[in-house]
Amino acid sequence: MAKLILTQEVTGLGASGDVVDVRSGYARNYLLPRGFALAWTKGGEKDVERLRSARKAREIATVEEAQAVATKLQSAPVKITVKTGDSGRLFGTVGSAQIADAVEASGLGSIDKRTVEIPARIKAVGSYKATVRLHADVSATLDLQVVGSK
Repeated sequence: MAKLILTQEVTGLGASGDVVDVRSGYARNYLLPRGFALAWTKGGEKDVERLRSARKAREIATVEEAQAVATKLQSAPVKITVKTGDSGRLFGTVGSAQIADAVEASGLGSIDKRTVEIPARIKAVGSYKATVRLHADVSATLDLQVVGSK
């Protein structure tokens, strides 16, 4: 087992600043190379506090506020305009940063790109769903409309 400090939120494992014990293969092959975690050390307690304070600054404080933001996000579909080829296939994929920018551009508020979860890669025009984790107990489902432009 390996003891790690998470630097980003990992679904099913923990949030930024959490100290977790995971299998060494998972740590060595997935979490550490992608920058999701740091090796735990005794001097790492300062890093833990810094990560936790940064997480508190960007997360929504109460469950009621998170539910209000969730109903606002679920009220209307979010339109994302991307460059496409003749067959409707995208040049690249739609990422969580583009979704967060589109939510803000549509006037539904601002969300952190790290809280957006896309179940599968978006590579073509059409309708998709994405999940936004607003609070530990509250998440919202976004309806995405990916529209192509040449």
